[in-house]
Amino acid sequence: MDNAPARRVLHHLPLSPACRAARLALAEKSVAFAMAEEPVWENRPAFLAINPSGEVPVFIDGAAGPVCGAWPVTEYLEDAFPDPPLWPRAAVERAECRRIVEWFHVGFANEVSRPLIHELAMKRRFRLGQPDSRAIHRAHDRLLGRLETVADLFGRRRWLGGETLSHADLAAAAHISVVDFLGAVRWPAAPELARNWYARLKSRPAFRPLLDDRVPGVRPPPHYADLDF
Repeated sequence: MDNAPARRVLHHLPLSPACRAARLALAEKSVAFAMAEEPVWENRPAFLAINPSGEVPVFIDGAAGPVCGAWPVTEYLEDAFPDPPLWPRAAVERAECRRIVEWFHVGFANEVSRPLIHELAMKRRFRLGQPDSRAIHRAHDRLLGRLETVADLFGRRRWLGGETLSHADLAAAAHISVVDFLGAVRWPAAPELARNWYARLKSRPAFRPLLDDRVPGVRPPPHYADLDF
């Protein structure tokens, strides 16, 4: 494990799937780092000086300067810490993994994780009114369909993107872990292969710090931290 965490800092939010994906990648690569929770809604001048977009994740690797955004952080980690690799070697397999990562960070985010975070966490934290039950039901229905896709991928491969663990698995686990934290995953109705894949991810040492996350005003369900759920 890298022994200089003070030089490396990840600015993050606990319920940001992109930040969770970065945390998982850093842990899988055994890179020690410190975490700084960033309340992006406060538009702090000190943080805006680091990343003018005001978004997380932002990874600071010592004197190398800030790396801002989900994709740049992912690619930077592969360049700066190549062992173990989290992209497959073959170009076509890397392309497939990137497709899955984008599918989660864009499609899944827009249809599932972002609406659920807004309705079940942000509204509660900032007293923005009652959750919209129709929006929650739509996200629930889409989530079940997305878990069926996860099951299909896992049924054909050892991991989601191929025969080795990759950023595809980490992006998927990051998004699903957030909606699971919110109590939105109906695991008994989910495909068995999707449950098996997620249980495999939850059992990895890199995943365990995510199971300890807590957010003011939001209590995860009892099964959230249960490796066997």
